[in-house]
Amino acid sequence: MQPVKRIEIISDSVEFHKIIKVLENFGVLNYTVIRNVVGKGVRGTNSGDLDMSMLENDYVIAFFLEDKTKLLVDKLKPVTKKFGGVCYISDAIAINAVTPIAKSVV
Repeated sequence: MQPVKRIEIISDSVEFHKIIKVLENFGVLNYTVIRNVVGKGVRGTNSGDLDMSMLENDYVIAFFLEDKTKLLVDKLKPVTKKFGGVCYISDAIAINAVTPIAKSVV
């Protein structure tokens, strides 16, 4: 078992590649992306029934070493502030991870 942090990000699909780039540059190479998520937030409801994919939201979940939290937040905050989106970080424990949790390359 290894203590880690879980990061969850929801952002519009048009700018989502910028968030993925930050994660990868940080050393988070293992992540899962779920496309076209729907829900309701402070900006209203995203129903997902529109034909235009540029209005869709994507969701990413990834894990990283807990001692790198502040550095990752510092890197993500300008991106999510400029392009929108929400980001949540919580405690987790890696059990039988297939690959080790990446260390920061920054």
